[in-house]
Amino acid sequence: MPDLSGLNITIAVTGLKTGDNPQPGVPVIRSIRAAGFSGKIIGLVYDALESGIYYPGLADEIYQLSYPSTGADVFLARLDYILSKTRIDVIIPTLDSEIPLYIRLATELQERGIHTFLPSEEQFNLRDKIKLSQFFPPLGVDIPPTHIIDSVDQLIKLDKKMDYPVFVKGRLYEAYKARNLDEAIKYFHNLQSQWGLPVIVQEQVLGDEFNVVIVGDGKGDCIGLVPQRKLVITDKGKGFGGVVVNNPELERFARKIIQALSWRGPCELEIMKGKDGKFYLIEINPRFPAWVRLAEGSGQNQPAATVLLAMGQDIEPLPSCQPGTLFIRHAEDIISNIGLMGELSVNGELINTEDQ
Repeated sequence: MPDLSGLNITIAVTGLKTGDNPQPGVPVIRSIRAAGFSGKIIGLVYDALESGIYYPGLADEIYQLSYPSTGADVFLARLDYILSKTRIDVIIPTLDSEIPLYIRLATELQERGIHTFLPSEEQFNLRDKIKLSQFFPPLGVDIPPTHIIDSVDQLIKLDKKMDYPVFVKGRLYEAYKARNLDEAIKYFHNLQSQWGLPVIVQEQVLGDEFNVVIVGDGKGDCIGLVPQRKLVITDKGKGFGGVVVNNPELERFARKIIQALSWRGPCELEIMKGKDGKFYLIEINPRFPAWVRLAEGSGQNQPAATVLLAMGQDIEPLPSCQPGTLFIRHAEDIISNIGLMGELSVNGELINTEDQ
């Protein structure tokens, strides 16, 4: 397992929201701590209500960022202010919407002494929901029947050609299961207003659902790979319980995808095994999933490995994961002081959070 006990660096992690649709930042930090890291960890947040801000002992300092949509200049100005208060050696971004910004600013980050371990812009774009169905089938990776639409008229024309239910997806986020044309039209308008066009309509594959968390080395191989089967699923489709599985065929399918992309950094594959016995790639999420602690618990501390890779260290592939390792997500109340939220809202930062 990666050992971070001797590292004298500062690590920043984004995405500290927990709850029914949790972000990955909290489990990423906990995995880093589990690898013996005793240095400073900084939480980078977008909202004062991100619950991990108030989790005792999680982050040493908290800084609020402007949303990625505000652009690179605003981001860099805020980052330079944070760097005037503390150094940052490694940043692990955990939200889909911010990954493109960190990729495009790789040179600017390096000039500031900040290291990341992320895909190239080309790799990132190839896993886009819109391009997924175009890039992978010629390589022998099956994708569910997928339609890219720009209007309700196109959706109506597809109505008789599709078997419901179907999934209507935004180009960046959100997915709804539509059981008929009326629902599909409603979700089309919702997603268009929120994320713009095009909207993706993907036909359902019935079968078993799997998720795989991976750290790719950027050369086509995997530093770590842990597959799980969901056992507990919320009404939003989020996994609140799962178990590590031993499925060589699934692993080969996942490795084929990483090899095709030469993926660099963390990612999550969403895969269905259809009743026809085939595996289908549903989505590629370009960051750690919120269940990443299952990887640590099964013998692969992938966040810790990512820190070492970001720092330029060559590491061996992580040991095989332990099948049968189980996770069940547990919700708990965090008790804090309203003054901390007020201080973060006014000043945009919390220093020495554990002492307050």
